[in-house]
Amino acid sequence: MSGRALSFGVVAEAYERFRPGYPVELFELVRAYAGRPVPTALEIGAGTGKATRLFAERGIAVTATEPDGSMLAELRKHVPANVTTVQAAFEDVRPGERYGLVYAAAALHWTNPAGRWSRIAALLEPGGVFASFGGPFRLADPAVEEAVHAARAPFLASDEIPSPDGTPPDHEMQWPGSELQRSEWFTDVQQAEIERRLTMSARDYVGQLSTISAYLILPASEREQAFSRIMRVLPDKVEMAAHITVHLARRRSDD
Repeated sequence: MSGRALSFGVVAEAYERFRPGYPVELFELVRAYAGRPVPTALEIGAGTGKATRLFAERGIAVTATEPDGSMLAELRKHVPANVTTVQAAFEDVRPGERYGLVYAAAALHWTNPAGRWSRIAALLEPGGVFASFGGPFRLADPAVEEAVHAARAPFLASDEIPSPDGTPPDHEMQWPGSELQRSEWFTDVQQAEIERRLTMSARDYVGQLSTISAYLILPASEREQAFSRIMRVLPDKVEMAAHITVHLARRRSDD
């Protein structure tokens, strides 16, 4: 895995504090798509367990995989007893048990594209569901967003991650749905969006930025300068457009 993918452990507590959880609406969307009870799930790149809790607290026995030990230690503080934790990158998870659901919360882009879909398919029951969800946090006020972009420009042109397969941002089907549609292993690919607005203090907004990999891989002095410049242009409270894009697909039945 890349250094950027493994950069989060040093800010595990901040990640838990400043990253928002996931709404019940997301669970309901996945459950409705499944169309049947989903007793077990495997999570790819669980982080501190934001999505783990959403599913585990509603009766699903989740196996949460996460390569970073510090992130996994933070996760273990917050999840219920029906969660099994495994310190492993997705590529190191050995096929064996099959699950009704495999999902990734803002983590799929860190996985190796070579063999990604065949590996996920091998972990799913025939007819089982794959779900990927996440999305960038964007400032809702264009003027504030422009000011922040100007403040960070000497250090970062962008803090977002481009589409792994080059799908343009205005394309009807975004990644990973674009790849799932081409995969021989999956069918019934769907894309949905959950609209979400959040309000936070300027300090909490910068705290959230401190958990983003683009900032984490900057030299410490540049990172602190960037945060200082950003703080100076923020109002006391900022509103975020934190919409969640959800991709769902069904594993084809075995021949």
